[in-house]
Amino acid sequence: MDVGRSSKVEPAKSAFARKLETRRAVEAGGIPYTYIVTNYLSGYYLPTLVQFEPGLSSPPRDKVTIFGDGNTKAVFNKEEDIAAYTIKAVDDQRTLNKTLYINPPNNTLSMNEIVTLWEKKIGKSLEKTYLSEEQIFKSIQESPVPIKNLLAINHSVFVKGDQTNFTIEPSFGYEASELYPDVKYTTIDEYLSYFV
Repeated sequence: MDVGRSSKVEPAKSAFARKLETRRAVEAGGIPYTYIVTNYLSGYYLPTLVQFEPGLSSPPRDKVTIFGDGNTKAVFNKEEDIAAYTIKAVDDQRTLNKTLYINPPNNTLSMNEIVTLWEKKIGKSLEKTYLSEEQIFKSIQESPVPIKNLLAINHSVFVKGDQTNFTIEPSFGYEASELYPDVKYTTIDEYLSYFV
């Protein structure tokens, strides 16, 4: 996510601070750049519907844990699509010294919407457990690394809405699917079909 536009908690806060420090050094040094904000990688998060259950390699078919109220939108992108957008941006003067946000509309969904898509695909309702912000904080404290890092990032995304709680303005960046409408990206719905 855009490390300069997130309300992170530890341990993600320290990791994001280092990334932000690198960005500021690049800018201060006058080095031309294009930051690519990929958001969540579909290949890492969607195969388990953002569950951290050991050994889980496909979306759950019985129960699912949802961060917050499940209504905050997040963005998931297939890795090959990220590469396609990145290649397009390399020689595009519009993205010079800007941020390219890969936030295609069909990949910007809430956990509740993603779970509903999955339930329709498997023809079954899942038992849902919602983790409040307080429960997430407690889990962060009690979990080992790297789970605590993932929980902290999920807090930023699914509770604070850090991937989608701002408007992308031409003064600082562009949305990739708007800038490059010719790229046929893989939607969350299409991605989940791989697991049916």
